[in-house]
Amino acid sequence: MTSILTYTFKNLPNTSKWALRFSVRPLSCSSQLLAAPAAQTKSKKTLAKPNMRNIVVVDGVRIPFLLSGTSYKDLMPHDLARAALLGLLHRTNIPKEVVDYVIFGTVIQEVKTSNVAREAALGAGFSDKTPAHTVTMACISANQAMTTGVGLIAAGQSDVIVAGGVELMSDVPIRHSRKMRKMMLELNKAKTLGQRLSLISKFRFNFLAPELPAVAEFSTSETMGHSADRLAAAFAISQREQDEYALRSHSLAKKAQDEGLLSDVVPFKVPGKDTVTKDNGIRPSSLEQLAKLKPAFVKPYGTVTAANSSFLTDGASAMLIMAEEKALAMGYKPKAYLRDFVYVSQDPKDQLLLGPTYATPKVLEKAGLTMNDIDAFEFHEAFAGQILANFKAMDSDWFAKNYMGRKSKVGSPPLEKFNNWGGSLSLGHPFGATGCRLVMAAANRLQKEGGQFGLVAACAAGGQGHAMIVEAYPK
Repeated sequence: MTSILTYTFKNLPNTSKWALRFSVRPLSCSSQLLAAPAAQTKSKKTLAKPNMRNIVVVDGVRIPFLLSGTSYKDLMPHDLARAALLGLLHRTNIPKEVVDYVIFGTVIQEVKTSNVAREAALGAGFSDKTPAHTVTMACISANQAMTTGVGLIAAGQSDVIVAGGVELMSDVPIRHSRKMRKMMLELNKAKTLGQRLSLISKFRFNFLAPELPAVAEFSTSETMGHSADRLAAAFAISQREQDEYALRSHSLAKKAQDEGLLSDVVPFKVPGKDTVTKDNGIRPSSLEQLAKLKPAFVKPYGTVTAANSSFLTDGASAMLIMAEEKALAMGYKPKAYLRDFVYVSQDPKDQLLLGPTYATPKVLEKAGLTMNDIDAFEFHEAFAGQILANFKAMDSDWFAKNYMGRKSKVGSPPLEKFNNWGGSLSLGHPFGATGCRLVMAAANRLQKEGGQFGLVAACAAGGQGHAMIVEAYPK
C-alpha cells in the first residue's frame, strides 16, 4: 500500500487524506462516558457446529496487573506465571494430572526461562510428564496460546488445556553491544594467553554501550507510540478526544473494581512483601489534568501522551479450556464457549494498529453474525487514539472499499457495549497476558449482563490482529 503519510506530506500540507475524510465526523466519548449498558440483543441461535467438538472456558484468572517497577519488580516472569497457575488451580480445583498441555504467551523473554510455560508449570506442581510450550505473537500472544489450545482440543489431541500469558516489564534483558558479545565469545574460545591478549587489544570503550530494548517495529524502526500518533493524525483525532476516552476507561475500571466485577483477579502473596489484591494502574483524573501532559512520542505537536497510552505492566493470566463433554463429565459448569476466531495481518507502517478493523468483519462473517448480535465488545486498548481510529475506520464505507476490499463498512461498536469494565489503558497491559483478560472479561460480562455473544479483538506489533467470538454458556 502506498504510504498514506507519504501522500500527506507531498500532496496535502498539514493535513492528511484520512484526516480530510474523517474530520467531518469527529468522534467524542464525553457524552457517553459512563453510559449504562443497553438492553441486550437476544439471539436464539447458537454457534455450535455439527460434527465438531464444543470447546468451553471453565474459568480464568489473573494476578493483579501492576505498573512495572512496583511490587513485582524483584521477581522473574515464571514467578508471575506460576502464581496465575496456582490461582487457577485453586479457583477450579482441577486435578493437575488431568491437564493434557500447558501453553503460555510472552513477548520479551527472560533468557534463563525461555520456555516460561514449562518452568511455571513445574513450579506450580504440574507433573513433569505434562508438556508445556511458550508462544510469542506480540500483544496477541495469549490469544495465540488460547487458540493453539482450541486447535488441540478440536483435533482430538487433548481434552484439557491450560492457556495463559505473562510479562514482566520491570526486568527486561539488556544486552552488550554486538561487538562486545563477539569479543566475549571469542575470548571464551581462546586457548592461549597470546590469543587472549590479541583479542583484548581490539577492545574499544564504545563496545560497552548497551543495547536497550525498545517497543519498536523491526521492519520500520518506529515505536508503536509514533505509529499511534500518526494514526490519530490521519484520522483527525484530537488529544481532547483521546483524553476523554482514556478518562472513560479509567472511570469504568474504577467503578468495576469498586463493585467487585473484576472477579478474575486473584490475590498474590509477593515473597517478602504484602499480598497484592488489585490492579494499581487505575487512576481516574480529570480532563484538565490530562490536557497538561506533553506529547510522549511526536514532539512537540503530537497528541499521544502518557495518560492516553497503555502503560508498561507486569502481570500474568491463566485459563482452563476444555472439551465440553469432558467439563460436564467432571461436574463443571463452564462460563462460555470459544467459537470462531481469525488472525489478520496488514501493512505494519501505516496500519500497524488497525487489527480490530480488519479482523472484526471477518470473524462476524465466519460466525454468521452481525454487529447487532454482539452483546459485549472487549477490544485491547493500546492507545486511546488507536481505539478511536479503529472506530472511525470500521464506520467508514470509504475505508472499507479503498483499503479492505469490502463493499461496505462493518460499523463501529456502540460505546454502551464496549469495554464496560475498563480496558488496557486503565487495567494495564502485560503484553503476553492481555488476551486471556479480554476473553474472561467478555465471558464474565455476558454472564452478568445476560448477553449471548461477545467479540474480542486486539491489534499487535507487526501489523497483526486477532478476533474471536465468545458465546455465553446457557444458564
